[in-house]
Amino acid sequence: MGGDPLGGGKSKEAALSGQDELILKVTKEIMVKFIEIGRISTTNFVETFKMVNETVRQSLKP
Repeated sequence: MGGDPLGGGKSKEAALSGQDELILKVTKEIMVKFIEIGRISTTNFVETFKMVNETVRQSLKP
């Protein structure tokens, strides 16, 4: 059996590209700041995450 019980091991199909990983990290940091200042709640987390993620993704386009 072995392996990571939380599914943290990356398979080739699930691996993120370097840019996708960067986008996710930046989005996460922004969301953490929003939570810290009380800007978002559990009721609007998913919607806000999607908006922030798309904004970060668009800002990195050449």
